[in-house]
Amino acid sequence: MEQFIFDSWTSLFRTLGIGLLSYVVLMLQLRLSGKRTLSKMNAFDFVVTIALGSTLATMLLSKDVTLADGTAAFALLIFLQYSITWLSVRSEKIQHLVKAQPALLLYKGKFMEEDMQRERITKEEILAAIRSQGIGNVHNVDAVVLETQGNLSVIQKTEDGSGSVLQNVKPNQL
Repeated sequence: MEQFIFDSWTSLFRTLGIGLLSYVVLMLQLRLSGKRTLSKMNAFDFVVTIALGSTLATMLLSKDVTLADGTAAFALLIFLQYSITWLSVRSEKIQHLVKAQPALLLYKGKFMEEDMQRERITKEEILAAIRSQGIGNVHNVDAVVLETQGNLSVIQKTEDGSGSVLQNVKPNQL
């Protein structure tokens, strides 16, 4: 029972030392990789973040994983994330593979029912997003878009209808 609560001072100091060093290494590598590594997450970014956390936990708690092994794992994950984002900026095919496309959920007062169902968004959630923008009538809204990071953007109608921000949004039901 004693080992369950406390194993040894050596084990405790190893965990503290590895934790401090691995934290410093991770922060340095993230800073070197650029702002994009820590930006709003798409699915790929989320997976990398979970993998980094898992690697850090393994480094902290497993005596079989050295600081060098964990640092190499951090570097590999950050390199993969950097490479995929670098490629996605240069290749539309990679970008479509890695990033979700925005989805049009409401357009000119009409709810896009199929898109709402596919994206698992309710009419109430869309109405709440409209209200949160201080808009009291759906007819004052040009569109509501589910963005790639999962947030809802509400686009108000403009007087002249010019300058549309819906260029990369492909409506399925228009």
